[in-house]
Amino acid sequence: MLQHRRLILKGAAILIAAPVVAMAAKVVAADGSDVISIKITAKRFQYEPNNIELKAGQSAVLEITSIDFIHGLNIPDLKMRADLLPGRVTKVRVKFDKPGEYAFLCDNFCGSGHEEMEGRFIVK
Repeated sequence: MLQHRRLILKGAAILIAAPVVAMAAKVVAADGSDVISIKITAKRFQYEPNNIELKAGQSAVLEITSIDFIHGLNIPDLKMRADLLPGRVTKVRVKFDKPGEYAFLCDNFCGSGHEEMEGRFIVK
């Protein structure tokens, strides 16, 4: 019973602490270049935010937190994927050299509505 109560409290703490709105901050990398840090929340059946603007050639670190399921992050154009474990921050570094739109999607089936769990990088 106590174990069950602790599990419920942990789940509630994760939901309360999870970022709801994306925030970006500039960080300077060791080589002197700017790296943008972008916080993303993954939950059934969406990423928040699901449209992310970047400058061509600029590196970004995605800090993704899943709040309810083991979601996946798949960026086909970069041939990159990651599992997003609930309550943990998964960091993925991305860089798009050319302007355009690049899709990302969940590739771990998370229920009815899974096929709509997608987003895009808008690179200018």
